[in-house]
Amino acid sequence: LPPLLLLLLSLPPRARAKYVRGNLSSKEDWVFLTRFCFLSDYGRLDFRFRYPEAKCCQNILLYFDDPSQWPAVYKAGDKDCLAKESVIRPENNQVINLTTQYAWSGCQVVSEEGTHYLSCSSGRSFRSGDGLQLEYEMVLTNGKSFWTRHFSADEFGILETDVTFLLIFILIFFLSCYFGYLLKGRQLLHTTYKMFMAAAGVEVLSLLFFCIYWGQYATDGIGNENVKILAKLLFSSSFLIFLLMLILLGKGFTVTRGRISHAGSVKLSVYMTLYTLTHVVLLIYEAEFFDPGQVLYTYESPAGYGLIGLQVAAYVWFCYAVLVSLRHFPEKQPFYVPFFAAYTLWFFAVPVMALIANFGIPKWAREKIVNGIQLGIHLYAHGVFLIMTRPSAANKNFPYHVRTSQIASAGVPGPGGSQSADKAFPQHVYGNVTFISDSVPNFTELFSIPPPATSPLPRAAPDSGLPLFRDLRPPGPLRDL
Repeated sequence: LPPLLLLLLSLPPRARAKYVRGNLSSKEDWVFLTRFCFLSDYGRLDFRFRYPEAKCCQNILLYFDDPSQWPAVYKAGDKDCLAKESVIRPENNQVINLTTQYAWSGCQVVSEEGTHYLSCSSGRSFRSGDGLQLEYEMVLTNGKSFWTRHFSADEFGILETDVTFLLIFILIFFLSCYFGYLLKGRQLLHTTYKMFMAAAGVEVLSLLFFCIYWGQYATDGIGNENVKILAKLLFSSSFLIFLLMLILLGKGFTVTRGRISHAGSVKLSVYMTLYTLTHVVLLIYEAEFFDPGQVLYTYESPAGYGLIGLQVAAYVWFCYAVLVSLRHFPEKQPFYVPFFAAYTLWFFAVPVMALIANFGIPKWAREKIVNGIQLGIHLYAHGVFLIMTRPSAANKNFPYHVRTSQIASAGVPGPGGSQSADKAFPQHVYGNVTFISDSVPNFTELFSIPPPATSPLPRAAPDSGLPLFRDLRPPGPLRDL
């Protein structure tokens, strides 16, 4: 049989680029080109195809996403070209015959350097054996508005949503910086809060690059994939920083202890390294191996299932850390109970979102809805943390009961009377007389409080009932915050 079929697009899923151009040369006689979701009465395809007349005759097939059409033929190795074409209904104008006999295709024979080509240029509006060689150029549009023209119907609203969340996260970031500035003046700006500020800042950068990508895409229908990849990497980095902060807080760092033990630091470092590498591998897998003819968004792929698995593993670690902290420091329940409840919802939000998207959201609306839900989940995480740890209301719960200058020797006596500096703060410590400069962050001490001073500290009499350390400047309630 002569080459018969060329698969152009399915309806209604999405396309990565709404302006598609390329040169196809394949031994296959049925090839996927792109996907796009058209709106009834607004959707339009403008095309230009050219191929050697000797390769005649080739068709453009337009598939609907109905189970009897696209899903029935894609990756169906037991069907030949005729079988794959047979599911199409010609009365729906789903076949564009690229020959001079089909007037609507706009084909004519042209000669170039002694070779005859069939050159076809036309357009179409929409209502709800020897291989292939083809040059193609297509512009797929939905209306003339800046916000819809180059966007597939399942991408409508993504740009507006990203801009809205960008403005909200900018507000969160500046609020966190303001709180951090006030805390720094009281030597209460802890590493965990700095990590929160960093996560919020990286989230802002991620959304900024997403807005740049979608803005350019809305202008030319192509966009810059490098900008989108950078935005995804920043988005993942923000998530990983926030996740590390949650696990550290769960383990009691800066809340019940001044330093994570050496073994704990090693395990945490190894875990986060593996988590980060796996996350990067999954992003690379998404970029390189996603089948655009099947995958609509990340969680419909093995990479997405891997991300869900990593989320569940992180939650197990988080649960264990919080339970251990509560067992040793039950007086911290006012902080850890709402903290654990709020972020249990956050950890399970992604798997639940994936299930809802797979089984409860129509494919033509899936990407824009999932994008909004995903950003909403991130906003929930940052917003809850900002509220729970605001200095004016969290002085008795969060790390604000211990200054950043709290020395390591404030630990609980270990075996033989030695101080276990890497274990815990005394239950009622409020600062000390030694203040160490916190003007420059020291990333080598990420999981520790600065070392003890050489001079001994005043100790209370054994039966006085006074705190172990006396503060020359008691912090008291943070009224000025």
